[in-house]
Amino acid sequence: MTDAAPAADDMTPPRFISVGSDARRIAVRTTPASGHADDSAGPGVLWCGGYLSDMRGTKAEALAQWGEQQGRSVVRFDYSGHGESEGAFIDGTISRWAEDALAVFDRETKGPQIVVGSSMGGWVALLLARALAARGEAGRLAGLVLIAPAPDFTEALMWEAMTPDIRAEIMDSGVWYRPSDYGAPQPVTRALIEDGRTNLVLGAPFAVGCAVRILQGVADDVVPWQHAMKLVTCLAEDDVVLSLIKDGDHRLSRPEDLERILDAIETIA
Repeated sequence: MTDAAPAADDMTPPRFISVGSDARRIAVRTTPASGHADDSAGPGVLWCGGYLSDMRGTKAEALAQWGEQQGRSVVRFDYSGHGESEGAFIDGTISRWAEDALAVFDRETKGPQIVVGSSMGGWVALLLARALAARGEAGRLAGLVLIAPAPDFTEALMWEAMTPDIRAEIMDSGVWYRPSDYGAPQPVTRALIEDGRTNLVLGAPFAVGCAVRILQGVADDVVPWQHAMKLVTCLAEDDVVLSLIKDGDHRLSRPEDLERILDAIETIA
């Protein structure tokens, strides 16, 4: 399926913010709230994309177009080593990408926000919620919308599925190149795996303190629907709705899927 036509703001270069001790430049695009105060039309929206994805994909573009139509603030960004941001993908870790998301949240959003996280972005969104709670700012989150969320994927969906030979290559050489149907082999580093273990969230119940809407395709061959069920059991204290889409794949980018995503946002707003 081809991507949707770029939103108007995509015709101009993104803005950049510097993040982290290495001052890496993170690309950001904003659909500003229109009319009155930023929160007059409802909470703003922050998009957190997936592993190896970028902010110009079908779902992110649809979200920006919706924000423009609704007069709602929508902020998108690319993690370091992704899309238009600087840095090498091979240097990426979950902590590094979560730091990117928190920096964008802090500098580019105002007032209550709905964080929409796709695949790895679901994990990043949960880590963002944890970081805000630790700072006493949980009230900034109006809700989470998680699309095929992949918390703990480096361990549960990567490491545990690897053969002993692949694990040994990662530990001994520091990187294994996973074959890809979409281009060059993808590096999976020892740093990514070990850092992922410091960010695991599915081991015990926890609360994010806001409404959570999860959309999961049953036909997803990347993140099994059972993985979403594990997340639901960990969010026992929160208002959680899980929608299973029987014929949905991992992308959930069909027109009917995009409608479901926007509907989920609007049920929170």
